Amino acid sequence: MPTRTYLAPDERQLLLRFWQSASGYWRGRSAWKAWLLAVALVANVLLQLLTQYGLNFWNRDFFDAIGRKDHGALLDQALKFVPLAGASIALSVHSVWARMTLQRSWRDWLSSRLYDDWLQDGRHARLNAIAGHHEAPEYRIAEDGRVATDLPIDLVIGLLQSLLTIVTFVGLLWSVGGGLTVGFRGLAVTIPGYLVVAVIAYCTLLAIGIWLTAGHLTRTIEENKRMEAELRAIGTHVRETGEGKVLPDPRIDGRHAVGAALKAVIAIWRIYCWQLMRMTFVTYTSVLVTPVIGLLLCLPKYLAGDMTLGEVVQASAAFVVVQTAFNWFTDNYARLADWAASANRVAALLLAIDEDRLPNA
Repeated sequence: MPTRTYLAPDERQLLLRFWQSASGYWRGRSAWKAWLLAVALVANVLLQLLTQYGLNFWNRDFFDAIGRKDHGALLDQALKFVPLAGASIALSVHSVWARMTLQRSWRDWLSSRLYDDWLQDGRHARLNAIAGHHEAPEYRIAEDGRVATDLPIDLVIGLLQSLLTIVTFVGLLWSVGGGLTVGFRGLAVTIPGYLVVAVIAYCTLLAIGIWLTAGHLTRTIEENKRMEAELRAIGTHVRETGEGKVLPDPRIDGRHAVGAALKAVIAIWRIYCWQLMRMTFVTYTSVLVTPVIGLLLCLPKYLAGDMTLGEVVQASAAFVVVQTAFNWFTDNYARLADWAASANRVAALLLAIDEDRLPNA
């Protein structure tokens, strides 16, 4: 039997192999259901955006009424808030149903095919002889298969929502904020759409901060998953040996093997923890600081009488919305890394199955 030289695939190869199999859900007999749910989610995003846009203008009118101490207008705005809030709640609930239904359907489709390929013709008993990192296939199918089909739905819908939000609210932020004239040594400089310029610069700094603090998160998560799966596999082997289901190997000390695997898990978990801590420092600081920055940027125009209180609140809220939309990558970096790690692990199993299918494998 010829020996094949094993070349470890890079991340691009792994992701392409994963998509080659997983994308079948969107092309086969199940495609009509998948695309119907996808259309429902997109429609939900559009309606949520419309509701959010209405709430932004409601904020302006409500706080303007507070500034005027207009009791009639306040009551009118309170009544307008009820349908807007009701629509927002109903759309959020519908989004959860459509999203989880699509995720469950895709996972069922992919996992069924992975189990078929893994168990076909006794292949599960031969995979250990194939080179590569595809340990604990049952864990990869059950857990990594779930993550690899759950997260893409969340991430794509979130990205679409962010892009539409940017298109909608950047124009609003530009028109409400207008230009800001800054004097410096007798020279007056006007910055057109200064709130838009500020939010783009701010988001760029945050993205750089995340990249610097957690640039290797995907590899860390993938290694963490591999170590966790190995610990479970060793524990299962020790239990089955004790139950007499597997012949004991006198060269292996079960307690020592479990201890070494646990030590490796704790070590990689510590690295993972430090990366998340650094990333959390950047993201949580942004959550606290962003609303304040939006208000401070509007303060000069409010004090000059160029903005009403309602317009300040409206512009500040729009600043936060646009900043959140621009920071989709920053806010989802850890989830992207988690998805890539799980997709890579599923792909490694698929490549091992491909190898077993080859003649003379």
